[in-house]
Amino acid sequence: MAKKAFDGGRIFGVTHGAAPFRVLALPGWMHTAADWDATLRSLAEETGSVALDLHGFGGATPEPAEATGSAGYAELVAPVLGELDGPVVIVGHSFGGRVAVHLAATCPDDVAGLVLTGVPKLVAPDGPPGAKPAVAYRAARWLHRRGALSDERMEGLRRRSGSADYRNAPSVTMRNVLVAAANESYEEQLREIRCPVELVWGEGDTAAPVAGIRRAAELLGDRATLTVLPGVDHFTPVKASAALADAIRRLL
Repeated sequence: MAKKAFDGGRIFGVTHGAAPFRVLALPGWMHTAADWDATLRSLAEETGSVALDLHGFGGATPEPAEATGSAGYAELVAPVLGELDGPVVIVGHSFGGRVAVHLAATCPDDVAGLVLTGVPKLVAPDGPPGAKPAVAYRAARWLHRRGALSDERMEGLRRRSGSADYRNAPSVTMRNVLVAAANESYEEQLREIRCPVELVWGEGDTAAPVAGIRRAAELLGDRATLTVLPGVDHFTPVKASAALADAIRRLL
């Protein structure tokens, strides 16, 4: 296992095994390459792998220059594909899975297969849109847009009103990345994916419920295989590393 720089030192990762590197792993929100240690160590005698520290997630890679959603993150990661050894299997957890979907859709010649696990809102949920923010918050947002409320006071309101992930994000940039990603779904990208897809899901995942991934599997059709893991929650890279390694093997 060793640190490695890619794209001229703009993004960093950890390698497992030796070249050829045929697996690329992307961690979930505010997690690092270390999440993939157990999964990729078990594959080290079969193939080399790289797990990335995504921009601003607390590893060696710095924050993006400006806030962007998962498509922007895919553009930041795409140069890494050109430095690996031919088409690779990409495995992505949660936010990393969102990035992986974009990479598979936009760089099809570089992606041999896709393993997705715990990815929220791959397909927009059925039913009416979610509840609107509280009236007081919407009023504050209106005032802020018109310069009547300072950036500092608006940011304080956002932190008090947001999710735990939002409150714990290390900077305004990363909070805005989270907001951008929270409003995304990926039906268009799923339709464009040509490679086989392994969907490995914790039955107890409340952040990305199994019902949602069943809809994504239907959209992918015969390109997708769904494996549901009893007794496993959202954090599959740590709690179900063997199942993820098996899914990667099926695509190598």
